[in-house]
Amino acid sequence: MAANKYVFNFQEGNLGMKRLLGGKGANLAEMTVVGLPVPPGFTVTTDACRAYYNALSLPDGLMKEVANGVKGIELQKSQLFGNAEDPLLVSVRSGSVSSMPGMMDTILNLGLTDITVVGLAKATNNVSFAYDCYRRLIQMFGNVVFGIESIYFEKLLHQLKRELQVEQDQDVTAEGWKQLILQFKACIERHARKSFPQDVNDQLKLAIEAVFRSWNNHRAQVYRRINQIPDEQGTAVNIQAMVFGNLGQDCGTGVLFTRNPSTGAKVLFGEYLTNAQGEDVVAGVRTPLPINELQKEMPEVYSRLVSIAEQLELHYRDMQDIEFTVEKNKLYMLQTRNGKRTAQAALKIGVDLVRENIISVEEALQRVEVSHLDMLLHPTIDPEAKIDVVATGLPASPGAASGQAVFDADTAEQCARAGKKVILVRSETNPEDIHGVLVAEGVLTSRGGMTSHAAVIARGMGKPCVCGCDEIGVDAEAKQFTAGDRTINEGDWISIDGATGRVIIGMVQLKEADMSEELVQMLEWADGVRQLQVFANADSPEDAAKARELGAQGIGLCRTEHMFMSAQRLPIVQAMILAESLVERQSALNKLLPMQQADFEGIFTAMAGLPVTIRLLDPPLHEFLPNLEDLVSRHIRMTIQETERSAEQDALEKLIRKVRSMHETNPMLGQRGCRLGILFPEIYEMQIEAIFRAVLRCLEKGVTVLPEIMIPLVSHANELKILRELVDHVAEQVLLTHKNSCPYKVGTMIEVPRAALTAKKIAPYADFFSFGTNDLTQMTFGYSRDDAEGKFLTQYVDQKLLAANPFQVLDRDGVGQLIELAVERGRSVKPKLKTGICGEHGGERESIFFCHETGLNYVSCSPYRVPLARIAAAQAKLVLGDQKIAIMPIVS
Repeated sequence: MAANKYVFNFQEGNLGMKRLLGGKGANLAEMTVVGLPVPPGFTVTTDACRAYYNALSLPDGLMKEVANGVKGIELQKSQLFGNAEDPLLVSVRSGSVSSMPGMMDTILNLGLTDITVVGLAKATNNVSFAYDCYRRLIQMFGNVVFGIESIYFEKLLHQLKRELQVEQDQDVTAEGWKQLILQFKACIERHARKSFPQDVNDQLKLAIEAVFRSWNNHRAQVYRRINQIPDEQGTAVNIQAMVFGNLGQDCGTGVLFTRNPSTGAKVLFGEYLTNAQGEDVVAGVRTPLPINELQKEMPEVYSRLVSIAEQLELHYRDMQDIEFTVEKNKLYMLQTRNGKRTAQAALKIGVDLVRENIISVEEALQRVEVSHLDMLLHPTIDPEAKIDVVATGLPASPGAASGQAVFDADTAEQCARAGKKVILVRSETNPEDIHGVLVAEGVLTSRGGMTSHAAVIARGMGKPCVCGCDEIGVDAEAKQFTAGDRTINEGDWISIDGATGRVIIGMVQLKEADMSEELVQMLEWADGVRQLQVFANADSPEDAAKARELGAQGIGLCRTEHMFMSAQRLPIVQAMILAESLVERQSALNKLLPMQQADFEGIFTAMAGLPVTIRLLDPPLHEFLPNLEDLVSRHIRMTIQETERSAEQDALEKLIRKVRSMHETNPMLGQRGCRLGILFPEIYEMQIEAIFRAVLRCLEKGVTVLPEIMIPLVSHANELKILRELVDHVAEQVLLTHKNSCPYKVGTMIEVPRAALTAKKIAPYADFFSFGTNDLTQMTFGYSRDDAEGKFLTQYVDQKLLAANPFQVLDRDGVGQLIELAVERGRSVKPKLKTGICGEHGGERESIFFCHETGLNYVSCSPYRVPLARIAAAQAKLVLGDQKIAIMPIVS
């Protein structure tokens, strides 16, 4: 193969050439090779796209190869490109390596001009059809090639329909289309300062360039960022003979999934339109019919379609998303790809394919998109809740959500930045709306079907979606929609139920989802494979019980400060902080001790037989005190209102002085963590005593307890040494004769770079290292997380200064090196040193892969991310193999 070959006919390619031909091109080639009815065509490679971006022009020789490719189509179709009598028309479609539905651009009917449209009308004996195709081409060309917003063309189309008093495109007359074509051409000249090209080869060249440019349009960039698709992949371009679904009532177009993409059920799922082009279905401009209706209208076509669907699913060994067109009762396959699906559907399909002996357990596990598992435990509407249903549409993506109605993607994004929950309401969504769908709680459209853009994208993101709800009338300009005699304005609260299609006025009570049979099965398979243990971050007995229910093998982080924040306890905590003497402080601590003990008893009981890691108080004490600005404002109001000085005013001034004295310029690096325990040992002593009293009570009840006490923010070995001695001393006093029946561990949270660097000196006093990756990331980068994420991190990621947000995906090069170094140096002193992470990275797939590769023992994450972590840990084992670790894995 020549190095500069940029064009491959479908007959030359195959599925193994996906990186060169893109997903669509490789699949078209594969279907051609196996003998399916694919319109002839060729693919311009991703190499050509990369060359285009390098030189900012099409590579030398490309258009000559394209011309040869067109000749090949001409031979197979017995038509000529640009011919005035019976012209060959082609589609020009993108085709990225990774599936990016709707994110890039397409042009249909290319090859029509003022001359060839007359030939098409004669050849098909259908003047209205020919000029409908021509106006579609001009509109697509104006939008894709010249960058003119579609709204300008849509307004002209709607105006024509009003004048003709028709609702559907197919009811427009040939004369109407001719009138509209003149208006469309004038629109292009007005906005682009250019004429619509009448040379078909110019059309083709400009279209190829435009599809290459669409690789970097805004929506494609957003989609790649969300799905971590490399920018350097580029897109291929597929040029294919047109087949027409809009040539009459014996024609049509549709989309078919070989299984239900919402539920995973093994039934054909799809929609079609008669007398329509493919874009009409996916764009949602008309609400299509369910695929089984095709059996009544075109039984032979339906039977052939069912047969091909079965053949493709077995060939690709996965659920397929198929686009097809019917021209004069003849079926053509335009695309197949692995179908986007909801998280629940993905699990059911994976489990079913294993049971059908189509794939192995290992392959099923590796196919799971672990990020989708967050979506699995979707809330649903509480069946006991009273709801006000105003309309019902198509249940396009499951889950329920409440939010304020907004009517455009930009507003959705602005509201989300302000912390508001929104539901994006549109007549239909288009690919430009992706940033709004991303931030919305859910999506509601008045038009479009279950395979429309809104449905596909929402399902992929795990967002609830109701489509094709023609009971509502959306007026985007007025920022409102109507349902019967009700009007819902922007900012009004609505709810949607993506499982039933219901649209509800107001907020609704939501109910947690249950673990499905398929999820339980997949998790069992994962547990039989993985090496990493999966713990949970939990701060209450309720959280601990939920974590255990979801498969956690212990508590990796119990943050004791969260136990202090209730309305009953906060005043006691504040009294402890404001105490003027040790006696006063001890009095407050004595009141807190039984409360902490009860919490620990509940957690130990919920996790009976499993390890529980309790972090002693970490945040600076001033965080428990009232806000200084609020106190000063109160004092000013009191001074103005009261004529005589009061005891309350004296107390307020005293409190202000105390809060000011505790103010820290940089609290994160100030008097917090182990520094608190060293300066105020009575605080840690109370917590340690509460822990071991709870241990003692549980032991007396026959509950097996495995306590692990974690000292936070250690940066020097001496800090851990002195606090370990405190733990051992209190444990001995409380447990007395039970000490031997309750082996406990003392360790530290490594969240300061110096602790990682000096791990060899810290390890003698530690039974475990728990890496607090949130703070370790902050201190390694020198980023304040709250400031960085709010001010510059998004731009850093967008501009490729960083590959990902380091607070979401563990930074291997910096933070990762510190973890590896600490593990290696710690285990050089204590070979069986237990290690794990307990930051938010513990529930993120790439970070879990790093933990497996580094030989950590466990990851700890929020309870609802435990299923995700269990499967990601199994995937890490399958991809990376065995890793040497210090202690036996998997405590059950």
